[in-house]
Amino acid sequence: MAGQYPRRHQDQRQFVQFVFYQVDPAWRRLPREEREAGKQAAQAVIERFAQRMILRTYTLVGIRGDCDFMLWAVSEELETFTALQAELLATPLGGYLTRPYSYLAQTKRSMYVDKHSHEGQEGRRLRITPGTAKYLFVYPFVKTRAWYMLPKEERQKMMDVHIEVGHKYPSVRLNTTYSFGLDDQEFMLAFESDHPGDFLDLVMELRETRASEYTLRDTPIFTCIAVPPGEMLDLLG
Repeated sequence: MAGQYPRRHQDQRQFVQFVFYQVDPAWRRLPREEREAGKQAAQAVIERFAQRMILRTYTLVGIRGDCDFMLWAVSEELETFTALQAELLATPLGGYLTRPYSYLAQTKRSMYVDKHSHEGQEGRRLRITPGTAKYLFVYPFVKTRAWYMLPKEERQKMMDVHIEVGHKYPSVRLNTTYSFGLDDQEFMLAFESDHPGDFLDLVMELRETRASEYTLRDTPIFTCIAVPPGEMLDLLG
């Protein structure tokens, strides 16, 4: 069609969003009937959108003081995220929600892990498929500009060591997505595991690799517990 540019082939990339919510304490002082109605309306929205996109629900109640639950959403269209947020905020519960953190990223092939055997888990995946692990550890990640000035071969050697450390912890499954130009961070990292101790040990060991010298920012870090939508909302109070 005249006036339109051909869309560049994106190998079916997906957009990925992690949205963290906090509930105003005033909501907990509402009559039980009002709270139940708000939760039911929010649950209906979440379950309806789960038919249109990948949508996983997590609680952070008792884990962090600045957010209560998180939605991990995956879609091929940004507009789906807009529709989800609009409908959720239009519920009675939505009037009491704030979003202290929200991160956007996209899937992309990694330039560092082509030769590594577990690439199917993380490096070349253009399609996010969340597993069934009980815990999800999420954080934004930014490299220093000095990292990008290094020769590709030098970066590859450091990443080889980084990746080999990851191989030592098969119970931890990594999902890397990319935010360059889409959001403030450069990467979003989401680690799935049933064993928080394994993730802790992995992070400690990664601190000792040379690649970690080029980390500019890797906080805030969120520990999330996977729960069904109804339970996630019930835990709010």
